[in-house]
Amino acid sequence: MKRIFAVITAFLPALAFGADDCATMRRVPDGVQSLQDVINLGLCRNTQTAAAYAAMRSSHFNKNAAYSSYLPSVSAGVSAGKEYRNKNWDDWGYGASISASYLIFDFGKRTADMNQMIATYRAAGFDYDETIQNFVYGLVGAYYELLNADADVESAKSALTVAQTAKNTADKKYKAGSVAKADVYKADTTLASSELSLERAKNNREIAKGTLLTKLSFPANQDIVIADMSSSFGSDAESESIDELIKIAREKRPDLLKAAANKDAAWHKRNAAFLKNLPSITASGSVSWNDDHLSDVYEPNRVNGSIGIRASMPLFAGFANMYGLRAAESDYDRAKYNEQNTKNAAMMDVFTAYQNYKTAQNVLKQTQTLLKSATENERVTSGMYKVGRATMLDWQTAQSELLNAQKQNNSAKYDLFVKRAAVALAIGDIKSEIEGTKDE
Repeated sequence: MKRIFAVITAFLPALAFGADDCATMRRVPDGVQSLQDVINLGLCRNTQTAAAYAAMRSSHFNKNAAYSSYLPSVSAGVSAGKEYRNKNWDDWGYGASISASYLIFDFGKRTADMNQMIATYRAAGFDYDETIQNFVYGLVGAYYELLNADADVESAKSALTVAQTAKNTADKKYKAGSVAKADVYKADTTLASSELSLERAKNNREIAKGTLLTKLSFPANQDIVIADMSSSFGSDAESESIDELIKIAREKRPDLLKAAANKDAAWHKRNAAFLKNLPSITASGSVSWNDDHLSDVYEPNRVNGSIGIRASMPLFAGFANMYGLRAAESDYDRAKYNEQNTKNAAMMDVFTAYQNYKTAQNVLKQTQTLLKSATENERVTSGMYKVGRATMLDWQTAQSELLNAQKQNNSAKYDLFVKRAAVALAIGDIKSEIEGTKDE
């Protein structure tokens, strides 16, 4: 169970906020929110993870309840009544009793039941782990999407500044008689297009912000300021091979661990169904006292007791035990197949995430080269236009290429963060990915 509680402790939202405080917040906290701040806030306020935690707690209490089969069963009762005889009511009679029983031997059935509940509890813990990791991954994606939208807004503002410079230059050259009126019209068109691109970038930014706020259970019309991430990368996922990542996934991925725990639970359930058909031995004892007003209160016949040992074995229950055993065997077979299917899907997830991450690394390098080239090309073209060695169409093309290169570089940068988080999610260790961003 160390794995379950380690994950639960790792994501406790009280690290940054008081649990009661963050759950009742009506507005986003002031100041710049880091990725860790956003995750802590989201976990504190998210109902999906809260529901998974409640399910795990329910399984925990069911497991504890299973220990009762190892303890004696004690019951007590009191009674009061009067009988009607020969058209007359007798006096009130009173009684009290206490009885106890203890299961001595049942060929291991209660042990099988106990192990089943323990395995079920472990599965619930891994399910909670998986719910948290999926939710955190969704927050990571929304966080980087907002950063990407912010960067696109800044790129659009930069493009608008360049377009305004081009417009001013065209106006001056037209007044000086060195260019035709068509250059002014082209500059006006580029300026209007840049303004439109800026508005679209702002709209996309509002949508990305609303998406993140919704995941944090805040109204989408509020505002939030988040911290940018550096371009450096230092996670272990970059240097580890696919075989090493698959090995980590086998040890840490919660859906694999949950499938294994469910298989164990089904195995113990099958054993319990078989052992249900075997004898059981129980010790019992009871003491009772009755007052029927027919003898003195201290007479021995008013106090009765018994002790004994009882052996029982089911002989026929309408074929219920036989079909119950077959159903349990089928459930165990299904659990084995589900475990294998989960393993296959998990290994494919790791492979896909790894390949996507490596591709994203190459894409980022290519977009950085493209951005550097487009920036230099726009600078040179603008200078050439000012001295009459390039046309406004050339400058427009260079501006468009620069804006596209900036957007591609923004997208590639934050997509690489998302792809890296996807690798961490695929191996079941997204916690290390989040902690790794603190130092970058």
